[in-house]
Amino acid sequence: MSNDNEKVTRKLSAILSADVKGYSLLMADDEVFTIKTLKEYRGIMTTCIEQHSGRVVDSPGDNILAEFGSAVDAVGCAVEIQKELKKENARLVEDKRLEFRIGINIGDIVQDGDRIYGSGVNVAARIEGLTAAGGVCVSRSVYEQVKGKVDLDFRYLGEKDVKNIDEPLRVYKVLLESESQKPLVEEHLKLPDKPSIAVLPFTNMSGDPSQEYFSDGLTEQIINGLCKVSNLFVIARNSSFAYKGKSASVKQIAKELGVKYILEGSVQKAGNRVRITAQLIDATTDYHMWSETYDRDLEDIFTLQDEIMMKLISEMEANLTFGEQARLWAKVYPTNSIAAYDKIMRALEHLYKFTKQDLMKAIKLSEEAKELDDKSAIVFLILGTSHWLLLTSGWSKSAIESFEIAKRCAIRSIERSEVYDMSHAL
Repeated sequence: MSNDNEKVTRKLSAILSADVKGYSLLMADDEVFTIKTLKEYRGIMTTCIEQHSGRVVDSPGDNILAEFGSAVDAVGCAVEIQKELKKENARLVEDKRLEFRIGINIGDIVQDGDRIYGSGVNVAARIEGLTAAGGVCVSRSVYEQVKGKVDLDFRYLGEKDVKNIDEPLRVYKVLLESESQKPLVEEHLKLPDKPSIAVLPFTNMSGDPSQEYFSDGLTEQIINGLCKVSNLFVIARNSSFAYKGKSASVKQIAKELGVKYILEGSVQKAGNRVRITAQLIDATTDYHMWSETYDRDLEDIFTLQDEIMMKLISEMEANLTFGEQARLWAKVYPTNSIAAYDKIMRALEHLYKFTKQDLMKAIKLSEEAKELDDKSAIVFLILGTSHWLLLTSGWSKSAIESFEIAKRCAIRSIERSEVYDMSHAL
């Protein structure tokens, strides 16, 4: 239980859970030697965890529970631990070796003082139990965060039913140096019952990297619009944008994300004109179901977003309710002002970079957008979110002032539109 002066907080963390395979048998065989070796190995593991910007949360018996702010750090630490312990075990006869199993998950946790609880911790422990001695396994959420960022290969082990977890876990094994390195195994995910789609980041064809915000912003608006259709399964922005700049086939991306359809396209913006090319692909057959090139004035961007979304919905044969049709055709978009739209897209680009400097730029740009259109819900959402992130990251000059601004912006965003779920979360 927490003391009065301890604060209970909820956050997203990478959790590493480790224990010794066959610990009870080792203790029964030679208790003194096992305890001595465990202390030595625990010291090695603790040092490695701290070197990878993590912290040891608990270490009961043969178990070690650690928390990291980054999945990349957690996986790198786990691999380093297994390398170091393999060297130590090589000095021992086989029946004296302490071989750890390591499971890693990213999840929502509750921190009470120095302790952590929640499903994120439980899933890490269950993955650990599925891991072979001397190995490392990770959840799908971890895999999505680290692929392409670490020089490691993974093998998909399939969906695993585990105790006290409602849905099967998709588990990936990290291939260590001692194992044969293989390309990422094709994962055949079961497609959802309803039409499923991933909208890949539209390619910026303007020849100007500073225009990247515009193509990213258009992609995000299409995703946001499709997410409001109850009969569609739409991959979230973070997962889709993980493939930005990556050389992966449409079929591979669809298999990894578990969707049937992929939308890809490009944007070329020049002055007051914009050219948008989009194509919808059925990844199960590699058939191009629909493609179109639009040459429009920039002021037609809102109508164009409508056209693309309605065409997608039609091609995927997703049935809309009357309310969903009304919502899509109501053009509940960031703003009806092109100048404000441009500033909103730039603000979003800085918001997603999540540094102190970028959050300050996001605030400045959203304030400027608010001056151009104070009826836009997303302007207040960006402004409130930026202040909230400054507060929670410890970068705010005045915590009270940032809290009040975030709260006020959330209320104003909701008053202007109920479309953005994040406004309710602020």
